Amino acid sequence: MRLASLMIGLGSLLLVGYPTASRGQGRGGGGPETTIGPGESCPPGMTEIRPRRCMAPQTPAPSILDYRPQSTLVTDAHLVPRAKYPAIDFHGHPQNLLNSAEGLATLKAAMDSLNIGLMIAAENQSGERLARTLALVNASPLKGRVAVFTGIDLQNVGPGWAERAVSRLETDIKAGAVGVGEIGKNFGQSTRKADGSRLRLDDPELDPIWEAAARLGVPVFIHTGDPAEFYKPMDYQNERWLELALFPGRRIPEGQVPRFDSLMAERDNLFRRHPKTTFVAAHLGWQANDLATLGKLLDLPNVYTEVGAVLYDIGRQPRAARDFFIKYQDRILFGKDSFQPQEYPYYWRVFETRDDYFDYYRDYHAFWKLYGIDLPDEVLKKVYYQNALKIVKGLPREGWPR
Repeated sequence: MRLASLMIGLGSLLLVGYPTASRGQGRGGGGPETTIGPGESCPPGMTEIRPRRCMAPQTPAPSILDYRPQSTLVTDAHLVPRAKYPAIDFHGHPQNLLNSAEGLATLKAAMDSLNIGLMIAAENQSGERLARTLALVNASPLKGRVAVFTGIDLQNVGPGWAERAVSRLETDIKAGAVGVGEIGKNFGQSTRKADGSRLRLDDPELDPIWEAAARLGVPVFIHTGDPAEFYKPMDYQNERWLELALFPGRRIPEGQVPRFDSLMAERDNLFRRHPKTTFVAAHLGWQANDLATLGKLLDLPNVYTEVGAVLYDIGRQPRAARDFFIKYQDRILFGKDSFQPQEYPYYWRVFETRDDYFDYYRDYHAFWKLYGIDLPDEVLKKVYYQNALKIVKGLPREGWPR
């Protein structure tokens, strides 16, 4: 009888559920609780302490900026100040360092310390600017270690544009440029044609320039759009909330430009329509958070990608990322983007070690930690320099490890 009564009582409790508000009964006490339904989130200011039971902190909560917990994890750490093999920075932005002998000396010292064998200045240099940069580099100790990409002026595409653009590209390649890019993110978003309409990434009027790149044997380096989170509501579910709060201009409101998925569809269509042109998608195509989708892009035989500014996505999924890098080892290039010498070693550590749970270099990009993916040597060599040498014919071939 007592057992039957107990079972009836438990059944009644399960049917009725927890009260909507009660005093916390766990170790150390606690404040009032709120019960939520299946699939619901806790109310603002509360967190889930047990299944479907929410409680607010009993002391004032810090802001997202001030909460900086120190990890108690004790584990091996292997800092990597220099890359294991000389790297080609495919996504280089040395900017003003290319404008003087003093700047080039500063750049050389940083490259030497990091084991960057060569940097590609992906800054759309053309005409007199290109010639001036190449002359300075070739008269410096960095001769043979800095290469330059030319640019394409995509404004006002219309009658006569293609002929002028192809002629300029041919002239710049003859002058010493080794590729095209970085074509910036305005392409496909805010760039306008001569008639005022938006210039689509796959606009047929651009076909002659992509065909010219294929004929000249030079890669085209394209940065399409921004991270998908920049196109989403700026709410507390957005992973990039802090970055968007710090830099409001990075948010892309609805209606200003095509949405992320539309831009990626135009980009992919461009790549498919020109199979003889080698394209490099910047920033792992902004799809490092979705490696299955990125893999479909890299299944196109003329498409490569580089890792600049997306280490936060690589390092938070070490097993999946390692498998991906091994599978697509012939299509991934090293690139850094912003030239901050102190940030390169984070890349070496992710790529070369098995380290656990270490900091990323910019809190506003990622509030999570990184893990090493421990790439095999043959994959490291391809990512660091061999793949770049394969697709950029104008780079020096001597002096690289076999």
